Amino acid sequence: MFSKACEYGIKASIFIALSSYKGVRVSLKGIAKEINSPEAFTAKILQDLVRHDVINSIKGAHGGFEIEKTLISSIKLSHIVNAIDGDSIYSGCGLGLDTCDEDHPCPVHHKFKSVREELKFMLENTNLEELALNIKSGASFLKM
Repeated sequence: MFSKACEYGIKASIFIALSSYKGVRVSLKGIAKEINSPEAFTAKILQDLVRHDVINSIKGAHGGFEIEKTLISSIKLSHIVNAIDGDSIYSGCGLGLDTCDEDHPCPVHHKFKSVREELKFMLENTNLEELALNIKSGASFLKM
């Protein structure tokens, strides 16, 4: 459902949030390794997240990526998805057809519409703090 870039962006944001709670900035290399993503691809994704004010990039010897602790709870998954994939996930055809709408629906249009609405609700009501704390407590995992 999400592009590969978006999946990596979500994972990277969660990892950066976890590190930020510990007061640690993380490097591009560390993020790429943690989320199992090529470094160059990860760099492009992180640029998009910085440009959309999801994460901060600090230059210099003690630089790296971070999220201000007080902002982690206000960053919704929808911010990350929009920064990387835009809002097409809320309007695209479930079968990938160029033309699919109420007047010219694909075979799954009406069923997929409710899936998109639930996805939008979940993305707009799930924040990084919730996801990071679930990982910290062991209730969920980022990698095996």
